[in-house]
Amino acid sequence: MVFVINHELKMGKGKIAAQVGHAAVKATLQSGELRPEMLDAWLSTGQKKVCVKAHDVRQLEQIEHQAKHHQILTSKIHDAGHTQIPAGSYTVLALGPDEEEKLDALTGELKLL
Repeated sequence: MVFVINHELKMGKGKIAAQVGHAAVKATLQSGELRPEMLDAWLSTGQKKVCVKAHDVRQLEQIEHQAKHHQILTSKIHDAGHTQIPAGSYTVLALGPDEEEKLDALTGELKLL
């Protein structure tokens, strides 16, 4: 599973951790409903999670579009606006769980968080 964080929002570490947590839960539940075989494979191989940075919303949307084109599950997280950032801000895009090669093809060039 890969989490692409919207770096232009300049979220604090705790905020990023909370948003990635939301994304992990949402992606896991979605995978259980739509691709249980992929969820089982991910759970049985250590539940790899990688966090990378996107420059802005535009880049998140491009990655999301590419992921959907390659039939990779996506989960978008938008903030409620209770703390650091405006309500509705697109904070994190979760990809997968899926095959490492497919995820790396979309996000391998992005910098690690």
